[in-house]
Amino acid sequence: MEHVIARVISVLRTTPHRWDELTATVDPELLCRPPATGEWSALECLRHLVEGEQQVFHVRVQAILAGRDVPAFDPDAQGGVRPQAEVPAELAKRFAQLRAESLDVLAALTEADLLRAARHAELGRVTLGELLHQWVGHDLMHTIQAERALMQPFILGSGPWREFFVEHEVVQP
Repeated sequence: MEHVIARVISVLRTTPHRWDELTATVDPELLCRPPATGEWSALECLRHLVEGEQQVFHVRVQAILAGRDVPAFDPDAQGGVRPQAEVPAELAKRFAQLRAESLDVLAALTEADLLRAARHAELGRVTLGELLHQWVGHDLMHTIQAERALMQPFILGSGPWREFFVEHEVVQP
């Protein structure tokens, strides 16, 4: 795939806008509602994306560029402080600021940089190109996860149309 960096930037640039819109318009109670016991709410997905910007992706890009090992990240053990009373829109704004910094770093990369490699603590040899693909996949995965959490009360209330949402319904264990 040519123009990987431009494509990566184009997708990663969209995520903060989606979160700004969600946190500005969606009821905070709905944002905080987990779809099922033990699953993340939309707000928890946003917190995780903020952690990724602060502690993971920028760090990994810099490590690969410097030829250093890439550290593993366990969000349960290494995640940041998670205040319960945070304002969703403020968290989205923080995410947007962090993402803008990340996009500046990505804009300075060249296609040749994508072949640079380092050793990941758990996965072995990884390239910068693979990391960028994983970053976009991670971003979209948690955005979809958040939107799936937001869907649940609407699926449950859709009456006879509920059958059309079977693939998206989270069933309680």
